[in-house]
Amino acid sequence: MPIRVQNDLPAKELLEQENIFVMDETRAIHQDIRPIKIALLNLMPLKEDTELQILRSLSNTPIQVDVIFVHVASHTSKNTPTSHINKFYQSFSDIKHQNFDGFIITGAPVEQLPFEEVDYWEELKEIMDWTKTHVTSTLHLCWGAQAALYHHYGIQKVALPEKMFGIFKHHVRDRKVPLVRGFDDIFYAPHSRHTEIPLDKVEEKEELTILADSKEAGLFLCMSKDGKQIFVMGHPEYDRMTLDAEYRRDQSKGLEIQIPNNYYPNNDPEIHPELVWRSHANNLYTNWLNYYVYQMTPYDLDGGLF
Repeated sequence: MPIRVQNDLPAKELLEQENIFVMDETRAIHQDIRPIKIALLNLMPLKEDTELQILRSLSNTPIQVDVIFVHVASHTSKNTPTSHINKFYQSFSDIKHQNFDGFIITGAPVEQLPFEEVDYWEELKEIMDWTKTHVTSTLHLCWGAQAALYHHYGIQKVALPEKMFGIFKHHVRDRKVPLVRGFDDIFYAPHSRHTEIPLDKVEEKEELTILADSKEAGLFLCMSKDGKQIFVMGHPEYDRMTLDAEYRRDQSKGLEIQIPNNYYPNNDPEIHPELVWRSHANNLYTNWLNYYVYQMTPYDLDGGLF
């Protein structure tokens, strides 16, 4: 998939080094097609890392994708330069008059706070309500999924006795649903969180369908019956070394952190971790874009989605 981004976005060069087709604005305007319009609400602290991970995940179909980065105005990022935000991001107020084919809401390192105590919670609620009328399908990741399930369905997260941290085995519940088409019966995905959404609370909601879960890590993937809301509890977009970086960061801060489960060979942090989740991560994003965005969205977004 050609990913369309600003010419000088730092992630562009890194993606090109991986032989991922990235189309800059100059070339894109000469193509007589309508690209799929995706907005990414990036709530992660290291925004450039997340940009690279998400863009890589969106790069596996022949559809041209126009990606717009969005930030919340009610929070100031401490880990990403303001110059980067000002140059490559738009606020919600800048884009809320537009319609989008797809929208992605990332996780955020605020899961141990009650939702109402997150400084941008009111703005996020407005954005989540807006997606129901301005977006064909919205993909929620990790804390973003927890926040949306709480806001839209009243399902409260619960604290875990210890951090769910590592690579976990998952089982597909219903392979007839297009979102998991091409998945194996068993697949792996990263988790890094202190809270969870109880599986039984989701099972009680007739509006929701559970597609994959784990005996160890619980709920992984569910969706609304109409496919307009997708909820992913883990981080399938993570790079090979993301969990390693988180582990060493917490170690350096003197925090109590266990070795990521099923991550380092022989549980030895000095051995390079094996990448065992990328193919299913790519499949998930490709299926979302194909079956729930591209095949469902109107050709004329300005004509309205609903």
